[in-house]
Amino acid sequence: MKYLHTMVRVSDLDSSLEFYCDKLGLQELRRYDSEQGRFTLVFLAAPGDEEAQVELTHNWDPEQYGEGRNFGHLAYQVDDIYETCQRLQDKGVVINRPPRDGRMAFVRSPDNISIELLQKGDALPAQEPWASMENTGHW
Repeated sequence: MKYLHTMVRVSDLDSSLEFYCDKLGLQELRRYDSEQGRFTLVFLAAPGDEEAQVELTHNWDPEQYGEGRNFGHLAYQVDDIYETCQRLQDKGVVINRPPRDGRMAFVRSPDNISIELLQKGDALPAQEPWASMENTGHW
């Protein structure tokens, strides 16, 4: 058995690609448009890690997606949790669960998909402003 990808439905493909690619740093691997099925699939992965993919599914006909807590979250390992959170915050992303412990943070996509960021290796020493920062919303 081999992991292939995780699929999430997105309501606005452009804003989702801006979040996942321009802000989070994933790269688009391939795209498939189905005229007959009226949907677009976009496969993304972290640079150098094409084995772990996210499939963004955009149905062309408008549809409301509730916040499916049963989905859980996507998780990505990062080299520097503080730098990653600062970069995302500088680009307007809310840090819902700041990396107070130097190890874990959560943000959300434009469609409220929870994204967990985990520090590679050991936790970094506590650092301000993150150590004192409160949670915003939920993840």
